[in-house]
Amino acid sequence: MQSLQEKASEWSGVATSDAFAIDETNLFESLGGIQPFIDLSTNFYTRVYEDEEEWFRSIFANSKKEDAIQNQYEFFVQRMGGPPLFSQRRGHPALIGRHRPFPVTREAAERWLHHMQLALDSTSTINPDSKLKMMNFFRHTAYFLVAGNEMTRQAQGVVCKHAAGKPAS
Repeated sequence: MQSLQEKASEWSGVATSDAFAIDETNLFESLGGIQPFIDLSTNFYTRVYEDEEEWFRSIFANSKKEDAIQNQYEFFVQRMGGPPLFSQRRGHPALIGRHRPFPVTREAAERWLHHMQLALDSTSTINPDSKLKMMNFFRHTAYFLVAGNEMTRQAQGVVCKHAAGKPAS
């Protein structure tokens, strides 16, 4: 049986080593701190909330745009070498658990990645090398979530041992 990481690599087309190249450098420091992550998340969610596809916009309908931006940039900052802003405010990221209520399908992942690529392309505070590393991480992670969603739906009722006793939100 394939691990979620193996499925993510297969489905995303991004090797694990390329996906985690973000760990080779402290992107938070090399990009000069928090602002590039705020810029990226703002660019991204502006696109998401204005998406022409109603089915995709509806995934985010119960979230305030400002909250979505903050959750995302705090996670990115934490994951890419900065302070643990996300965990301090919301607890362990637990990506699969936090995304469980949403339809994390291949179609949704591709739409999310489309907006993220456009957001990266339009974020001038992030250099091209960092953009490539980040996009590889995002593509792999999106398909990690798709694999996790499929696994959870198949297991129906089997909960990750790390989520025991903790709400996913």
